[in-house]
Amino acid sequence: MRLIVGLGNPGKAYARNRHNIGFLAVDEIARVHRASPFRRRFQGEAAEVTFGAERAILLKPQTFMNESGRSVSEAQRFYKIALSDVIVLHDELDLAAAKIRVKLGGGNAGHNGLRSITAQCGNDYRRVRLGIGHPGDKALVHAYVLNDFAKSEEPWVEDLCRAIADEVALLAANENESFQNKVHLAMVGRGWADVKRPGEKAAKN
Repeated sequence: MRLIVGLGNPGKAYARNRHNIGFLAVDEIARVHRASPFRRRFQGEAAEVTFGAERAILLKPQTFMNESGRSVSEAQRFYKIALSDVIVLHDELDLAAAKIRVKLGGGNAGHNGLRSITAQCGNDYRRVRLGIGHPGDKALVHAYVLNDFAKSEEPWVEDLCRAIADEVALLAANENESFQNKVHLAMVGRGWADVKRPGEKAAKN
C-alpha cells in the first residue's frame, strides 16, 4: 500500500493558491481513478484508490501546511505504511513552472510542509516536486505562494495535474524515472516545454 499525500492549506480562500498545487494534483488523481469519496480522517481528508493491483490512500492534511506531519504520521501509523511508501506532492519554488522532479529524501528547501513531515515521520519519503517558479526576490515568496494561480497559468496547472493522474500508477509502482519522464513528455506534447511566470519575459535567443 502507498500513502499519496498532497500538500496545501484547507478552506476555499486557499483553494487555488500556488501553495495548494499538491491538493489539486491529488484531487485529479482521485477524479481520474474514481477514488472513494474523501472523508475526514487522520486530521485530514482521505480516500482509497487502486491503480491496477496497487492500493493507495490519498491524503490531504487539513492541519494547515506547517503542521502537515501530524496528519501524515497518523495515517502512516494506522496503515503501518513504510516511510519509503509515503509519496508527497508539493509546490517547489526552485523548479521552473510546469516542471516535475521526483526524489527520495533530501533537504526540505525551506518548505514548511516537508519540514513538518520530516520532523514527525523521518526524512526518507518520496517527494514529487511540482515547479511553480520563483518570484525572483525572497521578500516576495510569502505573497507569491499564497496568491492564486493567474488565469494564464491555469491551463498548464490543469494539464500537469492530469498528466500526473494519468501516469500515477508508475509512481505507485516505484518507477520514479519512468513516471517523471512520461509526465515531462506529456507536458511538452501539450505545449508547456518552457512556461514563464506571469510578468516573466522569455529568454533571448
